[in-house]
Amino acid sequence: MDAASAASSSIKGVMENVEQPHVLAVDDSLIDRKLIEQLLINSSCKVTTAENGRRALEFLGLGDDQSNTLEGRVSKVNLIITDYCMPGMTGYELLKRIKESSVMKEVPVVIVSSENVPTRINKCLEEGAQMFMLKPLKQSDVKKLRCHLMNS
Repeated sequence: MDAASAASSSIKGVMENVEQPHVLAVDDSLIDRKLIEQLLINSSCKVTTAENGRRALEFLGLGDDQSNTLEGRVSKVNLIITDYCMPGMTGYELLKRIKESSVMKEVPVVIVSSENVPTRINKCLEEGAQMFMLKPLKQSDVKKLRCHLMNS
């Protein structure tokens, strides 16, 4: 590869990172995680997955043993999508922890659930969720998210 090609490909790599939002997808169901991951990849997103709220907090630098994390060590994500019903820590509890963090509170959080429970939806939105979506997610849902990401 000559110098011009190398420079061109490194610029392309930088541009891809700028254009490719990083989404953290949290769901205890492997099937749902894989579905969300594939839909996001199809929409040109970089995806990191976590199987529960505790792992998500660890990835974000907000785990119990990371309470004094320096801002530089916090993982940069543009959006967090989390299931509502998960063992150990619900999506609602994860949302609250994220919104309590001075470093992460501006990151949009989308809650997904297979259950359409208006009180649950309202509770999440009042706590700061950007959106509440019903499972199973479709490509059109992710396109809405992608538009939202590009506008924020």
